[in-house]
Amino acid sequence: MGGFASSRILEVHGERMIKRTFDPGFRIGLHQKDLNLALAGAKAIGVALPQTAGAAQLMGACAANGWDQLDHSALVKALELLAAHEIAKG
Repeated sequence: MGGFASSRILEVHGERMIKRTFDPGFRIGLHQKDLNLALAGAKAIGVALPQTAGAAQLMGACAANGWDQLDHSALVKALELLAAHEIAKG
């Protein structure tokens, strides 16, 4: 976490991921709306946003599992599903 890798956002959300505290701050459902708007705008002007599309897919996986009302730190739950491994026991 030192040097250029230091990030207050990662520090806060990383702790939420490990402690499994996903109380809404900024909900996954709101991120989905914003990401979909960004992707639609990019498509309209012929721009590829592969990282945005990947994030949207992970947000969609969360929503499909009923986690769209959780804080966006709960995105880790979709990654855990893909890895078949939970980083911290709830």
